[in-house]
Amino acid sequence: MRLLSSAFVTLLALTKLSFASSSSGDSVLVVLDPSLDRENYSIFFNGLEKRGYNLTFRAPKDASPAITDYGVPNYDHVILFAPDIKSYAQDITPQSLVGLLSENTNLLIALSPKQTPLTSLAAEFSLILPPPETPLISHHPARSEPKTTIPVPVSPSSSILTPEIPPIWFTGAPHALGSTPMLVPILRAPAESFAADPTSDADSDAIVAASEKGGEGLWAGSRMGLVTGFQTNVNSRVVFAGGVKMFSDEYARKELPSGGPPGNALFVRDVAAWVFQEKMKFRIDGVEHHRVGESGAPEMYTTNDEIVYTAHISAYDSRTSAWKPYSGIDDLQLEFTMLDPHIRTSLPPVPGSPGTYQVQFRAPDRHGVFKFVLNWKRKGYSYLESSTTVPVVPPRHDQYPRFLSAAWPYYAGAISTSVGFFLFAALWLAGDVKGERKKGSKAE
Repeated sequence: MRLLSSAFVTLLALTKLSFASSSSGDSVLVVLDPSLDRENYSIFFNGLEKRGYNLTFRAPKDASPAITDYGVPNYDHVILFAPDIKSYAQDITPQSLVGLLSENTNLLIALSPKQTPLTSLAAEFSLILPPPETPLISHHPARSEPKTTIPVPVSPSSSILTPEIPPIWFTGAPHALGSTPMLVPILRAPAESFAADPTSDADSDAIVAASEKGGEGLWAGSRMGLVTGFQTNVNSRVVFAGGVKMFSDEYARKELPSGGPPGNALFVRDVAAWVFQEKMKFRIDGVEHHRVGESGAPEMYTTNDEIVYTAHISAYDSRTSAWKPYSGIDDLQLEFTMLDPHIRTSLPPVPGSPGTYQVQFRAPDRHGVFKFVLNWKRKGYSYLESSTTVPVVPPRHDQYPRFLSAAWPYYAGAISTSVGFFLFAALWLAGDVKGERKKGSKAE
């Protein structure tokens, strides 16, 4: 009975996954600050539900529903919209949230200018926040809104966002980006903005002094991030947004200073689609390797063998909730390594065979334990990693060629020496016989 119930639960989970917009599941836990009106975020939450997500809401200090049970996540994604809360339930700590990422649970986290436990969590991902109570400020463009309510232009070069998104309204804290390559910048601060105390101009002298020092300690300009993603080694994703108001209905409907509609609704939809792994998600379906002229993988290769390596790659299509063969990667590389790469070659797609990448190369003239290594990492895209170990041995005693073309000078030298020796011996011996006959004839 227990086996049947377990099989039913597994089948139910697979059925849910097959109809999910996300490649990793459709269950979402929303930790919402009680001071935030849920109805003011209906555009964002309703958009998630229309795409097939099941939203569960709880307060930051509630113990139920639990995020995990016995170390196993109960949800595929977690949204933390409680930027000003300073104390959470026992299952929401910086350590537990990092643990969720290692279990392939994705996180969408809203920050604020206040000092909270989420501030220390951001530091774990190489994000550096300014001093407390120093939100982003900009006096441009001219507008009737407060200087902390800023229309931010969206970069058209981001592969995560839909092209030509209008500027979005933003209120919150910026952050500086560390040097880790796993960070994925999504939205930068305007060039004329800076982080300071909005109630006074006491920080203006510090900003000027920092600019005179070459930017050291300067919280200003487009080097600051407002929305930044992070992708872990296991391909789970987390996004840190500098403020929660950018997700609200108020900012989605608020008219821009230029008179047009803002891009908040489209922007937050794209951000959620990326962090919930609806887009830019690849996987390796399988790899194959064999000698030229053969079809199966051998137990071992011989030095200088001609090898064919094939990889099958697919991309996730959120519209059909299915994986489809993908041939759009043009910079894929294959390494044949033994400690260090002995061969590094491009792995191009095969024309007429969707999702198939293939290359042929010659094994190095060195025996040992080698690996086929495929390691493709690009910002914003899920990582592709594969490693296959194979031995490379020297030829058997009966596999060496009988004659080497490069050794013909040595062959010619040996043959000429032998021929010369035999000719010399023959002439010498023949000469001795004639001499003895002459001496014999004189004696007679």
